Amino acid sequence: MHYPYNQKLVNHKVINYRNRGMDFEALINDTNEYYLEINKALIYKKPTPIGISKASYNAHGRVINEGYFLAPSTLDYNGLYRKRYIEFEAKETKAKTSFPLANIHEHQIKHIYKVIEHGGIVFLLIKMNGIVFLLTGEDFITFIKENNRKSIPYSYFEQKAFIVKEKIRPALDYLPIIDDIYFKGE
Repeated sequence: MHYPYNQKLVNHKVINYRNRGMDFEALINDTNEYYLEINKALIYKKPTPIGISKASYNAHGRVINEGYFLAPSTLDYNGLYRKRYIEFEAKETKAKTSFPLANIHEHQIKHIYKVIEHGGIVFLLIKMNGIVFLLTGEDFITFIKENNRKSIPYSYFEQKAFIVKEKIRPALDYLPIIDDIYFKGE
């Protein structure tokens, strides 16, 4: 049975899925703030476009009481790095053996195609089994074209993806991997 705010009643316990991935997102946000501080890259979390249907006012200002999504969002982060457009999606999964493709929507897959087509850098940061993988958009699209599966097996990440090590600062230093993939020899 589903309850409001994406909660599920299981064995009389309420499990809340709302903030899954928030710690992972915080690591990415911290990393991007660090890149900005040292003037290495401009990469920002994209807000989801929301329309307001009901609002009220309190002592702190306007409060949104009811809203709706104006349009499907594309990917989570975008910006500029070494004079090139960069965009990526970040996902965390509890699955141990594969990454469910249902976590990436059809409009996002089409958007990944478009970024590649226009010469941008696009990738996915996937946290699975406590490891953060960077999978290029090109390898992601290749998998989709060559497979008729509903998930990407863990072994594909082991073969094709790059491991992003967690550090103190920056928390997830993914740009050296981008350098190796897209700027080798420059």
